[in-house]
Amino acid sequence: MRLIGMRILVINPNTTASMTAKIGKVAASVASAGTEIVSVNPGDGPPSIEGYYDEVFAIPGIVAEMSKAAAIDAYVIACFDDTGLDAARCAAEAPVIGIGEAAFHLASLVAGKFSVVTTLARSVPAIEHNLAKYGLASRCAKVRSSEVAVLDLELPGSDARARISDEIARAINEDRAEAIVLGCAGMADLASSLSEEHGVPVLDGVACAVTLAESLFRVGLRTSKIGGYAAPRGKRFSGIYESLSPAGAAAAIPPTQNAPGPTN
Repeated sequence: MRLIGMRILVINPNTTASMTAKIGKVAASVASAGTEIVSVNPGDGPPSIEGYYDEVFAIPGIVAEMSKAAAIDAYVIACFDDTGLDAARCAAEAPVIGIGEAAFHLASLVAGKFSVVTTLARSVPAIEHNLAKYGLASRCAKVRSSEVAVLDLELPGSDARARISDEIARAINEDRAEAIVLGCAGMADLASSLSEEHGVPVLDGVACAVTLAESLFRVGLRTSKIGGYAAPRGKRFSGIYESLSPAGAAAAIPPTQNAPGPTN
């Protein structure tokens, strides 16, 4: 296969730099030769995203990071709730992939039924909502919480991995799940060892999203600008959001010249 150089901006929507570094490392480990991974997080916002309230304060930072980056061929939103995904797709012509949606689609290709193991119970409704939105609710046996706070995944010596592993075992035995989707970007580095431990595919959304972003780039597919993902109408925002004011159709971040045209 001909290698085409590309740059993927991986945005961790929370402000925890150690998690961003972990996410970037996992993304780079699955990226093809010739793909550059740029991993960032906003300077303002919540340190973790655990429910709808946190999401609201993370979305402006996502759009701001997209607007600051140059020469990006695809974007990955590295929050399993797919925080701000629709807004991000409005902001750019290049592909924008959410790690939740990516993992759901790939899980449906390797298993008849999968279960999701996420962090806290408060995150379950958002994930269930997204599964229905993406048309994949029927493929998910259950969304489970391990009752591990997101930031506990960053604490050396915590029992986070053990709790997640226990929940995976229950998903396999009780849900009859044939694959497991890890429901947090902070779990990205656990997929391989957990898969080996339990003998089933364990999918990390970061790896899935990077792989899909590369694939869309290679076949020349971009975000449709007709309908819901059209560039935002030009208007001036007030106060602290003035810098994010859209300029109309010209506001959509254009694709780079690297992307090949659509294949036949």
